Amino acid sequence: MEVKTSLLDNMIGVGDMVLLEPLSEDSFIENLRNRFDHNEIYTYIGSVVISMNPYRSLPIFTPDKVEEYRNRNFYELSPHIYALADEAYRSLRDQDKDQCILITGESGAGKTEASKLVMSYVAAVCGKGQEVNKVKEQLLQSNPVLEAFGNAKTVRNDNSSRFGKYMDIEFDFKGDPLGGVISNYLLEKSRVVKQPRGERNFHVFYQLLSGASDDTLKKLKLDRDFSKYNYLSLDSAAVNGLDDAANFRTVRNAMQIVGFMEDEVQSVLELVAAVLKLGNIEFKPESRCNGTDESRIKDKNDLKEMCELLGIEQSVLERAFSYRTVEAKLEKVSTTLNVSQAYYARDALAKNLYSRLFSWLVTRINESIKAQTKARHKVMGVLDIYGFEIFEENSFEQFIINYCNEKLQQIFIELTLREEQEEYVREGIEWTNIEYFNNAIICDLIENHQNGILAMLDEECLRPGTVTDETFLDKLNTICAEHQHFESRLSKNSKFITDHSLPHNCFRIQHYAGKVLYRAEGFVDKNNDLLYRDLSQAMYKANHSLIKQLFPEGNPAKVNLKRPPTAGFQFKASVGTLMRNLQTKNPNYIRCIKPNDKKASHIFTDSLVCHQVRYLGLMENVRVRRAGYAFRQAYEPCLERYKMLCKQTWPHWRGPAREGVEVLMADLQVPAEEFSYGRSKIFIRNPRTLFSLEERRRQCLQDLATLIQKIYRGWKCRCHFLLLKKSQIVVSAWYRRYAQQKKYKKIKSATTVVQSYTRGWQARKLLRELKYQKRCKEAVTTIAAFWHGTQVRREYRKFFRANAGKKIYDFTIQRIIQKYLLGMKSTVPSMSPIDKSWPARPYRFLDGVHTEMRRIFHHWRCKKYRSQFTEETKAVYEEKLEASEIFKDKKALYPSSVSQPFKGDYLEISKNPKYQKLNSAVDEKVLLADVVNKINRANGKGTARIFLLTKNSVVLADQKTGQVKASVPLPDLTSVSVSTQSDGFFALKLKEGSASAIKGDFLLSSEHLIEIITKLHRTGATAADSEQLNIDISDEFLVQFKHDKVCVKFIQGAPKNGNSVSCKRKNNRLLEVSVPTTS
Repeated sequence: MEVKTSLLDNMIGVGDMVLLEPLSEDSFIENLRNRFDHNEIYTYIGSVVISMNPYRSLPIFTPDKVEEYRNRNFYELSPHIYALADEAYRSLRDQDKDQCILITGESGAGKTEASKLVMSYVAAVCGKGQEVNKVKEQLLQSNPVLEAFGNAKTVRNDNSSRFGKYMDIEFDFKGDPLGGVISNYLLEKSRVVKQPRGERNFHVFYQLLSGASDDTLKKLKLDRDFSKYNYLSLDSAAVNGLDDAANFRTVRNAMQIVGFMEDEVQSVLELVAAVLKLGNIEFKPESRCNGTDESRIKDKNDLKEMCELLGIEQSVLERAFSYRTVEAKLEKVSTTLNVSQAYYARDALAKNLYSRLFSWLVTRINESIKAQTKARHKVMGVLDIYGFEIFEENSFEQFIINYCNEKLQQIFIELTLREEQEEYVREGIEWTNIEYFNNAIICDLIENHQNGILAMLDEECLRPGTVTDETFLDKLNTICAEHQHFESRLSKNSKFITDHSLPHNCFRIQHYAGKVLYRAEGFVDKNNDLLYRDLSQAMYKANHSLIKQLFPEGNPAKVNLKRPPTAGFQFKASVGTLMRNLQTKNPNYIRCIKPNDKKASHIFTDSLVCHQVRYLGLMENVRVRRAGYAFRQAYEPCLERYKMLCKQTWPHWRGPAREGVEVLMADLQVPAEEFSYGRSKIFIRNPRTLFSLEERRRQCLQDLATLIQKIYRGWKCRCHFLLLKKSQIVVSAWYRRYAQQKKYKKIKSATTVVQSYTRGWQARKLLRELKYQKRCKEAVTTIAAFWHGTQVRREYRKFFRANAGKKIYDFTIQRIIQKYLLGMKSTVPSMSPIDKSWPARPYRFLDGVHTEMRRIFHHWRCKKYRSQFTEETKAVYEEKLEASEIFKDKKALYPSSVSQPFKGDYLEISKNPKYQKLNSAVDEKVLLADVVNKINRANGKGTARIFLLTKNSVVLADQKTGQVKASVPLPDLTSVSVSTQSDGFFALKLKEGSASAIKGDFLLSSEHLIEIITKLHRTGATAADSEQLNIDISDEFLVQFKHDKVCVKFIQGAPKNGNSVSCKRKNNRLLEVSVPTTS
């Protein structure tokens, strides 16, 4: 069964301000504070949602929350923005009613976030599909683009929307989004050229400089340093928690998703860069010969770079900054601009360039997100617009914004009353006229076509002659002096003459939200919003496609001498269009409030919240809502909630829900004037009546809870008893089984013992009988054997006496040999060829056999051992064997080389890239590669050489360069001479008359002498065309060096320079090698 909840369950404070009792401004603020302290940031006023900005993330916007509020009644759950979004979406989808959601509040109250939450909720609950998802993604991704170009950091908000936005989201008959249309209102373009202290320019400037690649900035002729641009304020360039570089990547990605082409994105960035460059253009005064002042550009570098970006001739734009052409019907007058006028022209161009770029962006986004089908669409509008603004200094922008809020308040009251009246008529309830403040008089003061402030401002801007802010204020003082909502120190109304809080250059308007003081300075210029025609024509001459679209009035072929409409006139027309649009839709309201000015969480400033409650008209909204009936609810949920208060309706009412409610209210004796029955709802007039019903329900729920606990405990005890009873039966059954099993095992054990004793007795009796029979048979057999033996011996005695001795001897010898051979099986030694142990012979006559057996066994195990060798291992052992034959007991170095394996290629010449050249020079396979020392006869010193041995030659090469120094074919080698000592010296003696013997023999030294000589000997023996290589082992031998023969003599001496061998030249005929004495 589904558990139904209500707004009234677990309520912190009062969830709906209509139910607040008593109703006062203090109780209203205290209820907001109480809910804010418990993280309840949403509160209702009927169907209006009050949203408090928490300035932190709360876990109430998760996908689970979306599902929780999906398809639920508005008052079924605690207040939430999702409830309003769901109510609006279901009304649009199911009842075919166009909806609009109006989000208002001052800067920093969370309007933009609220509009994002509404759009994300609608995107989450509507249909799915590839095309639908694409449309939803484009609608959502339009926000980052517009925020980058239309939002800025202010003292009140780090992401303040500096424009008004209204988006119509279009749906098909199923409720799936088809597209949308965005309208923008009054971009604060003055921020482009000047920002108040502590605020920044629009986000896109900082994002571009922080997040663009170095290559992109180079193309745009920009630098990352903010301080190089006059239009960017430096005191607030960096904002905590705002990553401009990451946001720039987000904006680029969003533009791609929305549908911007790459060349369009580049064009937009070029215009943004041009605005920054435009702010760096500065002017200096110059005097002409006729006495007039004119201006000149100081440094033309920024002008040049800007012209290159936009494709404009530098001279054209430079002239447009210096001269102004005024056209009459048949006359043109060109005047020079002084420095202040030039700066005005520069700033006007920057503001117009940026605002027109922003309008083009909105138009371009609309082209991408507009619905493709022409069938009738259902529409949901989302209005995110500035709230009422009251600053220390209020100018034209605040005047226009507050005018828009007056219109919104007017339509809010009208639509709220209309909605209330329509519901009463729909439900058949008698309509009660509601008294409220109608702010139409204030709207008329501002927008009246003849005597309205905007009309007079336009008239002042268009009239010939000298027009200033003072002349405009004088006109207001003359016409509006007697208006009850207009105040001015200079008006004809004498009661304001002594009001020192009202300066002479200001006027004050009594708005619905309070009095606002406006400074008249700048009203005329800002309303004119004048851009010189020379600048428009210069922009149109640009070779930049987007610039031509932004300045169509610069086309010389379409010169229009009519003045363009003023800013006030345009905004008034836009607001009128917006109001007419909103009146055709069902309204839904979100009133945003910021709890403090510090942008900090958990801080609630009563005075600030009270100020916002006043100018948002929330108290009046509650009073309007409570003028009729404070609470209303459909019959079904009402009966479901309060049915336990009446015995006739509890636990189930079988009839219609309305009849059940009537029975319930009659049983509770609620006074008839406190409620009324509608067609589908019951209307309760006073909140006290509702709270009385809630208190009775709470008490009844406590009684029901006690009854449920009693029944549950009884049921639980009965279940526990039955479980114990069942368990006792199971335990008894198991115990009886165990006892019977134990008794059975005991009887079985006793029976087994008796059986075993009986069988034992029978077996022993049978054994005695068998033994007796066996003894009898053995006795008979023995007697028979003795008898037969006696007879045989008697008959054959004469044969036994002749051959008995020889047979006994042969038998004995045979048995001894048999025993000897069988014994060898267990006493044979190990399979190791070097194991010399052998068992002792048992008898002397087996000496020959014993020796032969030892020889045969040794040959057999040697054969088995050799069979395990691979070809490589055999070759190694053959080399070791040959080394033994050559050097054993002849050279002192040999014993230390026995345990060292013959590696051969010590340099890994084929793998080492260092010897790649040498390896390619040697065509044959290298058998040995090592580093040796070639002894110089002049001083006995050694030079490192690479020694290579192949099948046919010996090669000596330089160790560093790998260059071949000598190559000796093996047939040219006659002998090798070595000493008997532990040195590594050896002499390669060459055949006389051979080509290799020109330079004489080679005296070398190596640590692997044994291996080198052995491999030389084996290779020389296997070569077909060479003779056996002689090995001469002697401590004194002759070596032929070119034409002289030198004697090399080896002596033993005390070790010098460690234990190394030293070679010294004694004379021209003697080299003496001193070898350390080995212990």
